[in-house]
Amino acid sequence: CEDCGKSLIGECKLHGPLIRAKDRVIPSRARLTLPHYLTLRVLELRAGNQQILGVFAKKVIQKRTQFGPYVGQLSTKLTCYDDSRLVLQVLKDGGKYFLDTPNEDCGNWMMFVRLARNQEEQTLVAYQHCGEVYFTTVKPIEPHTELKVWYAADYAKFMEASAVFIKEESDVCPFPPVAKEPADPWICSSCGGTFATFALLESHQCIHKDRV
Repeated sequence: CEDCGKSLIGECKLHGPLIRAKDRVIPSRARLTLPHYLTLRVLELRAGNQQILGVFAKKVIQKRTQFGPYVGQLSTKLTCYDDSRLVLQVLKDGGKYFLDTPNEDCGNWMMFVRLARNQEEQTLVAYQHCGEVYFTTVKPIEPHTELKVWYAADYAKFMEASAVFIKEESDVCPFPPVAKEPADPWICSSCGGTFATFALLESHQCIHKDRV
């Protein structure tokens, strides 16, 4: 203690504790890469102060706006999985690798973009080009609207996932060309009808149950 000149273990009983000044918090690499017309919002706070974030537009973003490439570590397995985010893989030197983002200093802002649950809320399409993953807007995005993404048809096939279809999908991005029909449609076991997504099939099967 500089006031009484004693070396103490812990606080000085006479003069009290020191006033602690904290370092300024430095944003992570991912947050620093966020374009100026986008913002992060906390959507949910889970146990352990885990924040669920979403990316929102601050101004109108035009259709056919391309973001990327997605930054992540090439890995043969995911070390961090979040069911609200897209799982992304790329083809490099003949091998298939995950784009892993175990923390915010290993990626860019695109790691915060949540997946679209249906066609109506999808604003972005993810696709692979030259070993990199890009996101492109499929419609104009209004201010205060959350950016949500799903796979392009060809990339969905590569990822072995079902495709979410957007009107004029072939015009979404100049590369690669996007197929208009799903490679493996969902088939109803009752009537043989085909559906682009499992959600559509599930909704259709409810009709059969109601009839029974």
